[in-house]
Amino acid sequence: MTSSEDFHPIRRALISVFDKTGLTELAEGLHQAGVEIVSTGSTAARISQSGIPVTAVEEVTEFPEMLDGRVKTLHPRIHGGILADRRNPEHVKTLDEHGIAAFDLVVVNLYPFAETVASGAAEDEIIEKIDIGGPSMVRAAAKNHSAVAIVVDPLRYGETVSAAQGEGFSLAARKRLAALAFAHTASYDTAVARWTAAEFADDVDSADIPAPATLSEGRKVEFPRFAGLALDRVATLRYGENAHQPAALYAEHNGTPGLAQASVLHGKEMSYNNYVDADAAVRTAYDFTEPAVAIVKHANPCGAAAGETVAEAHRAAHACDPLSAFGGVIAANREVSAEMATAIADIFTEVVVAPAFAAEALEILKRKKNVRLIQLSPEHKRDAVEYKQISGGMLLQASDRFQAPGDEPSTWNLAAGPAADETQFKDLAFAWRAVRSVKSNAILLAKNEATVGIGMGQVNRLDSCRLAVQRANTLGGDGVERARGSVAASDAFFPFADGLQSLIAAGVSAVVQPGGSQRDAEVVAAAQEAGLTMYLTGTRHFYH
Repeated sequence: MTSSEDFHPIRRALISVFDKTGLTELAEGLHQAGVEIVSTGSTAARISQSGIPVTAVEEVTEFPEMLDGRVKTLHPRIHGGILADRRNPEHVKTLDEHGIAAFDLVVVNLYPFAETVASGAAEDEIIEKIDIGGPSMVRAAAKNHSAVAIVVDPLRYGETVSAAQGEGFSLAARKRLAALAFAHTASYDTAVARWTAAEFADDVDSADIPAPATLSEGRKVEFPRFAGLALDRVATLRYGENAHQPAALYAEHNGTPGLAQASVLHGKEMSYNNYVDADAAVRTAYDFTEPAVAIVKHANPCGAAAGETVAEAHRAAHACDPLSAFGGVIAANREVSAEMATAIADIFTEVVVAPAFAAEALEILKRKKNVRLIQLSPEHKRDAVEYKQISGGMLLQASDRFQAPGDEPSTWNLAAGPAADETQFKDLAFAWRAVRSVKSNAILLAKNEATVGIGMGQVNRLDSCRLAVQRANTLGGDGVERARGSVAASDAFFPFADGLQSLIAAGVSAVVQPGGSQRDAEVVAAAQEAGLTMYLTGTRHFYH
């Protein structure tokens, strides 16, 4: 139960913000509540321009801002006023002796460091966005929450004005604000530490680290001695993979927009498994530059296709495995059209993810009460580095995004059989791109730039080959042996010829695979004997 002693009236406030959102309204509300406002530089200028009385920091410190604003609040008359413990008579006496007035409220937000790094700014500009005074004031106020309220988020200005016009913030509220403030500076410091570790740190073990990977867009991935994540909880989920497992969704602060930041346009709350499957579907569909659709079940594609339109791609992807598509998760890399929405509406679907939805498509899909419609940011792209938790730590690796030389079909080596014709080669290129999203061991059969059979997650490649053929020939629902005449992609080499021979027996016409097995000669000979076209890429695409 809160008592009147828990509240601390707000009589004097210190405001220093880079983000001026809501500043005028905040200052006006505090002034109307009789609060004395002390402020810095451009913040003071903005408040003054609004006709609101404000005291400049240099009037308090009796010392000018200097060094282009690098030093302005680092002074005992500022930090003494923030940090003094009003419950300690000696602290109160010290303030009186030095003529220091206490602050009851500190409102600060920090320089946009992460945004400046992301903009590609030069080193000197980035360094200037390493805030010194701001974090110092935030931490000081948060430490002294017994008397001081610290506000770092403009979204809290409304409740701040209400508190100033009333009894102030309660102790419980000041503690909550302090916790948010420490999280804010921790996130900020993590961003600075990550950048400086990558740019400046002397890595004595660097000789043991592989050469930096170069991604398709030219960016390099390195592994500094320090790697940190700053995560904010954005949702509490109903449960995790199973009902007895509590779960929550966290988003990386200032991270690349992805599923965690996506907009839910319609439907039930997303579940843990929905997010996992949606991420797998996006990974698959967004690998293609042409319109493409992926349908995922239990984190594996059960259908993927490219086409002239997303509706065409969806029809082909669904035809691969209509049985598994029931209750699946769909991702498209283009706006969902009304035609695609009409087809989806007849199928029980858990989630549809896309960069946009046509107005008519939304109208059609919203008639389905439970389907979740998720809109990704147009700025979405996969992070350059992937994290995977293991007990006691994390594994980091450069994301697999077709950055290897062997991913370019023009570099493939024709190891057996006649060269593929134009249609075959196009299907092989599709299959090689799509197989990367299938859990290893992976074999993918394709025809007309669509999957017709997928063998995934088996503990040996022979079983994956057999499964891909079986699914191709039994799941189409039309009695056609779809494996015959299709092409195949294998995410890794064939350790023996037996897996390849099962594809040959099923009528597969061409295969693309990395090669590199001790028995490559045996495998190539089996292809040559059967007249099978086989290309070697020299690149593997395991996905665990």
